[in-house]
Amino acid sequence: MSSMRFLRQVSRSARSARTFSSSTASRKDLVQDLYVKELKAYKAPVTAKDAHVGSVKAFSAPAVPKPPVLPADLAAELAAYDAAEPTKAEEEVVKSTGLSSEEAGRGADAFLTFLEADVKQAEAHH
Repeated sequence: MSSMRFLRQVSRSARSARTFSSSTASRKDLVQDLYVKELKAYKAPVTAKDAHVGSVKAFSAPAVPKPPVLPADLAAELAAYDAAEPTKAEEEVVKSTGLSSEEAGRGADAFLTFLEADVKQAEAHH
C-alpha cells in the first residue's frame, strides 16, 4: 500500500509541476503602460489667436455677376440664324477626309471602293 501512496503523491506533484501559472502581474506590458501614461500626460501646445496672420489671406466675397441681357430685337436675330446656311462644317469635313467635293458627294459605296483600292507602296532604297 505504501507504493500506492507513493504513486499518488508522485502523480499529484507531476500534475502541479505541469500546470502553467499566469498571473495578472506577469501579463502586464510595461512598454504599453509607459506609452499610455505618456499619452495621458501630453498637453497640446497653446497657439496664439493671431498665429494665422500672414499665412492666410483675408476672405473677400467675389463681385456679384450681372445677369445676361436679352437683345432688343430677338425675333429678327432668330430669323437671321434660321436663314443662315451651314456651309462651313461641310467644307471642313471634305478637307479632313482628303477627298474632293465630287468624291465626297458620291456616297458610302464610293468611299468603300476608295478604301479597298490598292495603295502603291514606296520603294525602299537599299
